[in-house]
Amino acid sequence: MRDIKDYDTFSKVQQINKGMSSDKKYCIETAGGRRLLLRIADISEYERKNAEFEIMKKAVMLGISMPQPIDFGTCDSGKSVYTLLTWIDGKEVETVLPTLTESEQYSLGVKSGEILLKIHTIQVPENVDDWAARYFSVIDERLAAFRSEGVPFDGDATMLDFIESNRRLLKNRPQRRHHGDYHEGNMIISESGELSIIDWHTVDFDNYGDPWYEFNRIGTAFPAFASGQIDGYFHGKPPKEFWTLLAYYLAASAITSIVWAKYFAPERLNAILQLNADVIHWFDNMKNPVPMWYLKEWRQQNEISKTFTKR
Repeated sequence: MRDIKDYDTFSKVQQINKGMSSDKKYCIETAGGRRLLLRIADISEYERKNAEFEIMKKAVMLGISMPQPIDFGTCDSGKSVYTLLTWIDGKEVETVLPTLTESEQYSLGVKSGEILLKIHTIQVPENVDDWAARYFSVIDERLAAFRSEGVPFDGDATMLDFIESNRRLLKNRPQRRHHGDYHEGNMIISESGELSIIDWHTVDFDNYGDPWYEFNRIGTAFPAFASGQIDGYFHGKPPKEFWTLLAYYLAASAITSIVWAKYFAPERLNAILQLNADVIHWFDNMKNPVPMWYLKEWRQQNEISKTFTKR
């Protein structure tokens, strides 16, 4: 760490033991009183981390409130790669939501949806393979793993049939840059109410693909917030085809997480199985593409619809 640029200005280095990332994270205070976030990864992650850093620079240019990328390079005599970012003060949205009214939750969800739409204006590399080919090259192996060694649950055959019979929906889907892990745990709200997006360091499908795929991490514990996020993204008018793809991505993500949890996070297996049961319930045994938790009446209320005119 001592060979990081401007290390001699660090007056305090405090490790952060939170999150599932393999990165080592530190809260830095400089001699000038500035707070920074330092992330350190193995040098084998260099290309991926460099790509993340470049995505963040593009996102900042869109006016998104987020950690500002400051510096990127190698350290520990070339054994590690580091990313230095500005620090975002505030509270995680997932801890704030229980204290808000449903109207406030919805409005905050709208903001998060509008920000996600901005992120999805960032273009992907030229001449990329079709999204369906990229997606199924990964998901088919995971589905096969579930069929051979997954934990059965009520409705698993229905879910698998839904996934198989709707594969065509992914063909020729547009592709955009992703945040990678877009949920309320990676959102910070300041005392003034500004919403910031953090943790741009999860790479799934090289952080680009169908923009609607990013909704597979939507938080449904607070339906007003989740509904607001969808309405904010679509300016209050989610298209019909969105719902079927949302059901598809949520179902595929849930069922393919079972084998992963079985071997790598057994303490989370029951929660993953419950998620699968929830998906079956939300979509009425995969017969209704609009989930039960979506509160469409919110956007029919005048005081809420005004949110979409204040842009």
